[in-house]
Amino acid sequence: MQGVKEKVSFYLTAAGYLLFNLRPSADLAVTVQSTLWQILQTAPYVAGATWFVIALLQYMSDGEKVPWERRFRLFFTIGIFAGLVYAIIEYTATGTAAGQ
Repeated sequence: MQGVKEKVSFYLTAAGYLLFNLRPSADLAVTVQSTLWQILQTAPYVAGATWFVIALLQYMSDGEKVPWERRFRLFFTIGIFAGLVYAIIEYTATGTAAGQ
C-alpha cells in the first residue's frame, strides 16, 4: 500500500508542477507554447536549486545517495515554487511599464 501512496503523490506533484507552470490563453496552441516556454525558462534554475538541495542532503547523510524518485519530487516541488513566483511577477507586472 505504501508504494501506491508514493506513486500517487509523485504523480500529483508532477501534475502540480505542470499546473503551476501553466500559462493559459484563449488558444490551445498558444497555451501549450507558453507553458513549454515557461518550463524551459525556469528549468535550469530549478535544476540548479535541486542539485544544491540534493548535495546538501547527501552531505548531511554522510554520502548516502538520494533515490531518483525523490530527486524528481524535489525538482517538481522547487519548480512549483518557481512557477508560483514567476506567475505572481508576471501577473502583477501587467499594465505597468515593466510588463509592456
